[in-house]
Amino acid sequence: MTGGEIVALGAIAGGTIVLGLPVARSRGLSRGTRSLLNAVAIGILLFLFWDILSHAVEPVEDALMSAHAGEASWLRFGWLAAVLAAGVTAGLVPLGYYDRWMAGRRTRFGPGAMAVNEPATRAETGLLAHPTFRLALLIAIGIGLHNFSEGLAIGQSAAGGEIGLAVLLVIGFALHNATEGFGITAPFAAAEVRPSWSVLGLLGLIGGGPTFLGTLIGQSFSNDAVSILFLALAAGSILFVVIELVGVALRMGGKHVLYWGLMIGLVAGFATDFLITVAGV
Repeated sequence: MTGGEIVALGAIAGGTIVLGLPVARSRGLSRGTRSLLNAVAIGILLFLFWDILSHAVEPVEDALMSAHAGEASWLRFGWLAAVLAAGVTAGLVPLGYYDRWMAGRRTRFGPGAMAVNEPATRAETGLLAHPTFRLALLIAIGIGLHNFSEGLAIGQSAAGGEIGLAVLLVIGFALHNATEGFGITAPFAAAEVRPSWSVLGLLGLIGGGPTFLGTLIGQSFSNDAVSILFLALAAGSILFVVIELVGVALRMGGKHVLYWGLMIGLVAGFATDFLITVAGV
């Protein structure tokens, strides 16, 4: 497979994230519908947190077993474990401080920043200062870090001649990204904020673009520590976002909706993951 064909695979896998973004442009959604969409996004993100962390832990466990069997140094295990712990911490804790700092500089417009209905003609500077956009941005960043690691897997498989595996990875990751795009839009739907297409395009680029970048790098570069670091950063940031979205869900009320939405999101996440499992990952 040529370099151009490998890059095309990465672009397809990452580009499908835009399929879930138009939900944020929907008008007139009832409170119950908005609450359900928020809960479904939490379920999807919870699945991603489990999926990301399990992939990050796998090479650390392999290093532990190799060290225990005397086949590798304990130093390698300690290094990878430290990278994992540092990555999760760096992805989670600083976001809490950042959110507190931004809350002190919050620019409010209209009666209640979290409930304002943002028209399409609103100046972009207003939306960019909106706490709802910041939450969506954090989701996109966390998903982008995750997708970078997915791109590495695609690039490494294709460059190694495993074409069937690479194609199956693209199909699975493409479906994954479609559901992830929906997760990015959840804060807008929950707060009745209607972002412009340019803002959605920016979030889609942040979330899906790293798949393309990872595919480029994965053709010629493979490093366990780097992969673990990006996965750990993604896990930490997604955990922060899940905590924030649960807070939004509790403020909206209707715990039964939250539970049903969580189940729908989890089922959607595992359903798409089964395709990747079939590929032998």
